[in-house]
Amino acid sequence: MDAVTIRSSCYKSFNLSKSKSYKYYTPHPSLHARQITCRSFWSSESSDTTGSAFPNLQLRTPIQSRSLAGKTLCSAGVWTHPISGTEMSESHAHAEEEKVGVLLLNLGGPETLNDVQPFLYNLFADPDIIRLPRLFRFLQRPLAKLISTLRAPKSKEGYASIGGGSPLRKITDEQADALKMALEAKEVPANVYVAMRYWYPFTEEAVQQIKKDKITKLVVLPLYPQYSISTTGSSVRVLQSLFSEDKMLSRLPVAIIQSWYQREGYVKSMADLIQKELQGFGSPEEVMIFFSAHGVPETYVRDAGDPYKDQMEECIYLIMQELKARGVDNDHKLAYQSRVGPVQWLKPYTDEVLVELGKGGVKSLLAVPVSFVSEHIETLEEIDMEYKELALESGVENWGRVPALGCTSTFITDLADAVIEALPSATAMTPSTSESERSSFSQDPVKFAIKVLLGSFLAFILLVFPSLKNQSV
Repeated sequence: MDAVTIRSSCYKSFNLSKSKSYKYYTPHPSLHARQITCRSFWSSESSDTTGSAFPNLQLRTPIQSRSLAGKTLCSAGVWTHPISGTEMSESHAHAEEEKVGVLLLNLGGPETLNDVQPFLYNLFADPDIIRLPRLFRFLQRPLAKLISTLRAPKSKEGYASIGGGSPLRKITDEQADALKMALEAKEVPANVYVAMRYWYPFTEEAVQQIKKDKITKLVVLPLYPQYSISTTGSSVRVLQSLFSEDKMLSRLPVAIIQSWYQREGYVKSMADLIQKELQGFGSPEEVMIFFSAHGVPETYVRDAGDPYKDQMEECIYLIMQELKARGVDNDHKLAYQSRVGPVQWLKPYTDEVLVELGKGGVKSLLAVPVSFVSEHIETLEEIDMEYKELALESGVENWGRVPALGCTSTFITDLADAVIEALPSATAMTPSTSESERSSFSQDPVKFAIKVLLGSFLAFILLVFPSLKNQSV
């Protein structure tokens, strides 16, 4: 099967249920760092962070060992605020008057070749993508301008090879329409909005439309199964800033679904696609299932407490357990793609592993883009073209690729369930405090100096190596 021909399409038939029973997979006991237990969200007791959006978001200490200090991060992967019994009663009393909104978060992508350079500028101007120390934040935009200008020609070649632009906006709009239909079928009418982080429609546009439509309760649903500082964290940081600056929006009840990789509907939808693609091989049982996830710098995980790596590994475990329950017991491998520059990113690297597998005798391989729910440049060009060619050159003879979930009916239905589940927990956003970030130097000058050096080095690398692959969609 030639995976280059794969395109996302929305299916209009949904397996919808009005049941409000929600099931999550339980992580394997050995995955000690991957609990889905409730954890403290707002706390100033530690300087460990998961990103500038929420400088005091804790992801490590179980809630039982400390007092509640504002929000909690619960098993459903929803960021919430505490709600009193009175507030809950009032919520039920006014349920019929509510006007529900759902905000889908995604990265965005250039729709034409002329959009590539400004899109890259927006990407690199994000402090959650190039994490410069606070002392050097004034360099963020000048560096973004220079880097995007230098890298645009190479990036344009990639987008030209997939038709001249990213299909991400079209697919995300289709997902929004499908989700709206699924919610209506479950008797939960809602307006569904799309907010792109680095291209149109920008988050600011979506927020203004939400305000104009007089939405009374909002669920924020990132289209990233796993949480990362550089994806969900970055978008939520922008949202929080916009809401804190607007008197009306600051009072709007909001629930943020921070991750949903552990949901049964998502896991089964992924297993369905993998199982279907395996049947396209002559000997399905001999196929290596190769999960390729978007990478992040190791420092995000090691120094900033990004849970992305742990969540990704747990996600793969859950998918493989589901496949084994169906009698599919193939070997599998996880690797990370799309690294930028010679700094350390999450390992193993996709390109290196493909070479090892090919030279090691693997003849049939099924690539699974596990961190992507829509087709875009990293699936259509990086995986379908570059990695496929590399695998075939290294000895792999039979190549296949699982399509992104797109508008697969079971997937959309599960997202609708996630939205319904999150609604009761919505309450007004509370502005975060960046006190821990402002005092980082006084708390640990050595660590601060290290961050300064690392940030400067990363900026230098991006300038010196403009021809390296970009981290874009």
